[in-house]
Amino acid sequence: MNLKRTASITCVGGALAAWLAGAATSNHAGPPPIVDVPQPIDAKGAELAKEIARLHERLRPTSTPRQPGRNLFAFRAGLSRALPPPAPVAPPAIVEAPPPALEPPLKLSGIAEDADGDGAPVRTAIIAGDGQLFMVKEGENVTARYRVAKISTDVVELTDLTSGISRRLAMK
Repeated sequence: MNLKRTASITCVGGALAAWLAGAATSNHAGPPPIVDVPQPIDAKGAELAKEIARLHERLRPTSTPRQPGRNLFAFRAGLSRALPPPAPVAPPAIVEAPPPALEPPLKLSGIAEDADGDGAPVRTAIIAGDGQLFMVKEGENVTARYRVAKISTDVVELTDLTSGISRRLAMK
């Protein structure tokens, strides 16, 4: 057993020595090579110089202008051809039509009904218009233009005092 013990101690000692030797030495291979990378500013400057050269080439004229051209700075050197005088235009006939008579916006808001002394119904129409509320019976005026001709259960008939035309307002 003495031989086994000596062999194992030697193997373990050799492995430990190899491990320590590997840790003590470095495997670094020299510094990395220096690569000259152009800076972004230099690259942009070179690109700008190339663009400037391209634009200068473009500004150079490739063809010569024609000599007998027009003078852009003269207002009128002369007309090349005479224009005929314009034909007289007759003014359009103006037809004056009378302005249409606008009917004021009237709306039947409601109808009230009362019984008189004989038991016959007396109706009162409630009409909204001209910013006012009119409560009128048959024969009374609504504004200065209309007079109430007839009041039924759901329709009021108005007569225009200026033209005599009838206008009907219905409940909605």
